[in-house]
Amino acid sequence: MKILYGIQGTGNGHTTRARVMAKAFKKYDIEVDYLFSGREPEQYFDMEEFGQYRTRTGLTFVTHNGKVNSWQTLRQAKVGQFIKDVKSLDLTGYDLVFNDFEPISAWAAKRQRLPVIGMSHQAAFLSPKVPIIGSNILTRSMIRKFAPADVYLGVHWQSFASNIIPPFICTEQQKSTDLAISNKVLVYLPFEALNKVIELLKGFPHFEFYCYHPDAKDESLTHIHLRKPSRNLFLADLASSVGVIANAGFELSSEALWFGKKLLLKPLEGQFEQSSNAFMLSNLGLAKVMQYLDADALGDWLSVPEIAQVNFPSDPKPLIDWLQAKQWHDTTALNQQLWQGIHLI
Repeated sequence: MKILYGIQGTGNGHTTRARVMAKAFKKYDIEVDYLFSGREPEQYFDMEEFGQYRTRTGLTFVTHNGKVNSWQTLRQAKVGQFIKDVKSLDLTGYDLVFNDFEPISAWAAKRQRLPVIGMSHQAAFLSPKVPIIGSNILTRSMIRKFAPADVYLGVHWQSFASNIIPPFICTEQQKSTDLAISNKVLVYLPFEALNKVIELLKGFPHFEFYCYHPDAKDESLTHIHLRKPSRNLFLADLASSVGVIANAGFELSSEALWFGKKLLLKPLEGQFEQSSNAFMLSNLGLAKVMQYLDADALGDWLSVPEIAQVNFPSDPKPLIDWLQAKQWHDTTALNQQLWQGIHLI
């Protein structure tokens, strides 16, 4: 089987999920090529797992000060280039497009009548059983139109429907509460202005904040340790922290739950997915939420205890077996196998 794996490059969550899948595809000797879109080529980092991957412009959203800028998102959309890339992507020789909310490979496959399996967190919201906050009547239609698929696999924290599977968390970092440093906090707020994040953290000198941000360079400002993006160093700091302050992206929240780290989430304003994630984790008692960079909320959260670890699966072999069997419209057995033994609360 030869697969083209299309991955949305906006943020790092899709790429994190793809790294887990890439390791598994190699382990089980599946031939896979990778196509990323949604960010500038030079902004990708730690991409060795994907070999000779390709990049395209694709479609993404523009943010400013922690909020989606709808006007700039539309203004900067390169629709002509997108259409050109869809038409020029030759899928000859591939058996399947495996897709994580990446529109070029999805539309090229639709155009060339190649099967598409769409596995993403966004796909989970196609089920009416999954709570959506900040959406409108067009949300589910937008998800289908953005990256169309023949079969959708949603990824979420609960099995709301038979086509929803749990996240795969695969990291070489040790999963132990013994590693946690009592005053160490990981901060990842890439959609917020870095100076505003620093200002938020200044008032808590008894804690050591390790702050990863795309605009940061490696330096320490007393108790605030700025770090440029690095997957391995980030995971090491995650493992040894007591908690995580972040936007409400799905993949980092999942990793924090797997490590048993408490969460303080500031959802990206205007992004229904993050608002929905924050709502669900807050209702489950697994995260605290602030709607802006709120020092009072941070102060209260710092005294909250850690949470129990969640045993999400680490090996995607059942998913790969399902892909190879080509019985793609039957997701029930896959769902039951992957959710077995997972206890969220």
